Amino acid sequence: MDWQGWFSLGLAAVALLAMSSGRFAPHQVMLAVLVILSASGIISADQALAGFSNPGLITVVALFVVAAGVHHSGGVDLLVHTILGRPKSVRSAQARIALPVTLLSGFLNNTPVVATMIPAVHAWSRKIGIAPSKLMMPLSYSAILGGTLTLMGTSTNLVVNGQYQQLTGSDGFSVFSLTLVGLPVAVVGVAAMLLVLPRLLPDRKDQQKFGSVNEFTLEVAVAADGPLVGKSVGEAGLRELEQLYLVEIERDGSVVTAVPSEERLRGGDRLVFAGDTQAISDLLRIHGIVPSVHEDEPALSKDRAERCLVEALLSPQSDVLGQTIRDARFRDRYGAVVLAVARGGERVPGNLGNIRLRPGDVLLLEARPAFVSRQRYNKDFLLINDLETEAPRHDRARLSWGILLVLVALAACGVTTMLNAAMVGAFLMVLSGCCSPGQARRAVDVPVVLTIGASFALGGALEHTGAANVISGLVLGFSDGNALLALILVYLMVSLLTEVITNNAAAVLTVPVVLSLASAMGLPAEPFIIGIMMAASASFATPLGYQTNMMVFGPGGYRFSDFVKVGVPLNLLVGAVAVLTIAWLYGF
Repeated sequence: MDWQGWFSLGLAAVALLAMSSGRFAPHQVMLAVLVILSASGIISADQALAGFSNPGLITVVALFVVAAGVHHSGGVDLLVHTILGRPKSVRSAQARIALPVTLLSGFLNNTPVVATMIPAVHAWSRKIGIAPSKLMMPLSYSAILGGTLTLMGTSTNLVVNGQYQQLTGSDGFSVFSLTLVGLPVAVVGVAAMLLVLPRLLPDRKDQQKFGSVNEFTLEVAVAADGPLVGKSVGEAGLRELEQLYLVEIERDGSVVTAVPSEERLRGGDRLVFAGDTQAISDLLRIHGIVPSVHEDEPALSKDRAERCLVEALLSPQSDVLGQTIRDARFRDRYGAVVLAVARGGERVPGNLGNIRLRPGDVLLLEARPAFVSRQRYNKDFLLINDLETEAPRHDRARLSWGILLVLVALAACGVTTMLNAAMVGAFLMVLSGCCSPGQARRAVDVPVVLTIGASFALGGALEHTGAANVISGLVLGFSDGNALLALILVYLMVSLLTEVITNNAAAVLTVPVVLSLASAMGLPAEPFIIGIMMAASASFATPLGYQTNMMVFGPGGYRFSDFVKVGVPLNLLVGAVAVLTIAWLYGF
């Protein structure tokens, strides 16, 4: 292996470390790797960009739109209201979630399925008197298990299939090629969930994470004849208070939100602060600040057209991770103000400005109404409260299901390719009005698309330079030529990578290695490729391993240890079932 191969291996190691550190978004890392590989001449520009024209990636984009059609037409809601009902036990409630979600996720991207179900399950948990912590993790795990049922169950399956076709020139897998493996995995996984999760999951009652708004905001007024009248917020020293943030100003019946430093104060202005409520005495020491005269009717308790309160979950791709709230400059960056932070289902006490943000933190934000629509365009937040401004088109719910069934039938019967079926389905979803063009555009998860497309460049470099042969040689040496042991090692390698980086990147990086390994052992590549798909999808052990885990982390009031306690045994069980089933089917 020449220097290009060693350079590609070193670059892969650096990329893995950068992504696992959590300081850099996966798409940023993989795009940087693409640029380095192309600029250094290790791969050509055509090879570097080949991933963005891969049929698997284009199929993923089209299926994002199909899922948006089912979501925005109320198709999932239709199923939810029909099935949930009134269970008599925790296990029965979990079963009513697990069975339909597992089936749904076999044919829809599981992220919109879980996003739609979270508010419904949260409201349902209050109605039936079962803690959300007993229901949210089964929701995510069921969606993950459902994704193993078919080729279109997850974006990972489609991308791996596309890369397999690209590297081998074969026809790839059909829609139900994975079902013989995925069905036992899903059945055993769901059964194990329903058997042990009622006992293992914490029982954290649905207490309002942020309690009453009054508990973490405080109000004062500007004295009518005081020295602050006419001064800007900055000049009055109200912008850089140590323990408090100025959230809004109520003035003459209207509200100034996300207050700029240049805003001039007027006598009688009612100032709303967020932060350490113990600092009220320090605030009142400022000359010109007097107690609010409307303490019986807190400002934030009134509905105002100028503002909305938003409960939002920080995504693993957020630009503000690792920063304090003060350093993140929410007001300038997002036009919103942080009122409180919840972590592990409880509000984080102390100085608000010094709280260092982590993935999965739930923020209570005060923002202008446009904030919600703007955040649909970026992935810093996963909005978890029901703030949809566009009502679902319920009259098209059955139509959206019909389009999905036609799509699956066309691909399953071989009438057309999975790519063409997905594109036709996406086109029909928009044409029929199941989702608007704007909703279709916003449904495409751009960071995921960029991560997948750029990952092909590194995978191609490992294959092109011979680095994949070196890694496969190591695996071959450890397995001592035993096919079953080689399959176990591949599964473990992908499973571990998935828990620290994205599942798509983990899968794309290992496909060239597995193809080289299968060739060296004189075995068919298909069982190893299926093993990659299963290992990359079945990620239960951490909230970071799969996006749906992160989505339920805040609403369920979970801690990191909750996922480790439940997810590690489930990872091992599902892995054992997947490996043994593949070995049996292919005669290892």
